Amino acid sequence: MDLEPEVTTPPLPENPEFAEPPTPKPLELLRDAETLLRRKTVAVLMPILPESVANNLEDASDVAEDSLAELAKIDIDEIGDRELKPARILIGLSFVGFGALALLLLLLYLVTIHPELSPVEQIYYYWHQYIWFVCLGVTGMLILGREAMRPKKPEINHTEDADAN
Repeated sequence: MDLEPEVTTPPLPENPEFAEPPTPKPLELLRDAETLLRRKTVAVLMPILPESVANNLEDASDVAEDSLAELAKIDIDEIGDRELKPARILIGLSFVGFGALALLLLLLYLVTIHPELSPVEQIYYYWHQYIWFVCLGVTGMLILGREAMRPKKPEINHTEDADAN
C-alpha cells in the first residue's frame, strides 16, 4: 500500500506570445537579403545612369528577382550525395587548373620581367606565391582523391530480383 499521494500536474498550455516563429530556409534568407540590397542599389543608381544603361539595369534586376525566387523554392535537404558528385569533381578540377595556371603565369612573369634572377633567387623573392599556387593545386588533388575514394553504393536491379524468384 502506497501512503504517498501521486501528484499529477496538468500540462501547461502553450503561450502563443512566446512561441518561436518558424525559421526561414537559407535560400529564402539569401533571396530576401539580396533583394533588399539590390533594390536599394538600383534605386540609387537609376537617376545617375544614362537612360539605356538604367533600363538594362532594371531589366537585369527583374531577371535576378525571378531567378532568386526560383532558387528559393529548392529544398536543400532533398539534395543527395549523388547529385553533388559532378559539382565536387568540377571544383577539384578547377582548383588544380587554377593552381597550375597561376604557377605557370608566375614563372612566365619571372622569366620575362626578371630574367636576371636565378631559380634560387626567384624562389627566395616569390616563395609566398609559389606556396599559394602549389597549395591550391594540392587542395584540388585532395578533393579529387576524396571523391575517387568514396564508396560506391550498389544500385538495386529489381528485374534480376524478380527473375531469381
